[in-house]
Amino acid sequence: MDHAELIAREKVRDLVAAYAHSGDRMRLAELAGCFAEDGILEVKGRPPAVGRAAIIEMLSAAPDRGSESTAPRIIRHFVTNLRFDSIAPGRIETSSYFVVLTAYGPDHWGRYRDILVEAGEKWLFAHRLVAVDAAVPGGWFAARQPARP
Repeated sequence: MDHAELIAREKVRDLVAAYAHSGDRMRLAELAGCFAEDGILEVKGRPPAVGRAAIIEMLSAAPDRGSESTAPRIIRHFVTNLRFDSIAPGRIETSSYFVVLTAYGPDHWGRYRDILVEAGEKWLFAHRLVAVDAAVPGGWFAARQPARP
């Protein structure tokens, strides 16, 4: 592994943390800024949001997000086991696990699958797939899911 790859890996780790921190604070413009201009946020089972404005709109209206006033006082995304699946000039693919905690404990958890692109001195998400594996019955996430027919 060369010096440039080490720097790229650390910039990707920083981006993943910036996404989690901005989401925890409901700073959706900052979260959307983690994506390329035409970046895609895809939450499994929902239509993908393409572009920063669409990402903000999706997360503002998403049944699992609520508004800043309806979100739990404490929400923390923990991302773990970040794996670099593919590293090429200007493009990195990663996979990781996440768990979301509220003041009541674990709420929901799942996986991220990311494609990142180099943008000048930083890296941005070109595509992020969010797959929720499970949620605590009656928890914050589960209570905001649309009813199934």
